[in-house]
Amino acid sequence: MNRLEKLNLETAKKLIDSAEKEAGNIGVQMVISIIDDGGNLIAAHRMDDAWLASVDIAHNKAWTSVALKMPTSNLEEATTPNSELWGLNTTNNGKIVVFGGGIPLEKDGKVVGAVGVSGGAVPQDVQVAEAAVNAFEKI
Repeated sequence: MNRLEKLNLETAKKLIDSAEKEAGNIGVQMVISIIDDGGNLIAAHRMDDAWLASVDIAHNKAWTSVALKMPTSNLEEATTPNSELWGLNTTNNGKIVVFGGGIPLEKDGKVVGAVGVSGGAVPQDVQVAEAAVNAFEKI
């Protein structure tokens, strides 16, 4: 698969496997979601004992990354009280997530989907999401 045009389930499973391995390495139960460029779910994976709340959070992190074409961590400073985007997380029916763990997946400079991870501290979520991104970049 030299040139990926669309994300598919086969690719999503590879990304989830890489992310789950990283989550296992750091000892945190996580939820990992992979969505396409239209914000549609391709695959979601909940590790044993991962928080139920993380199912929606992981999906919304991925959705935010596709909708805004950026990592969710980029929104942290701009959405604090008295900042220019304060309240952004209340838009889009509350689907916007303004802390790390969602990262777009890009091919040839175009966002083709995203990964969202939830279940640990924010730096852990980012670390596990980055494992999926690194796997994607090798495809």
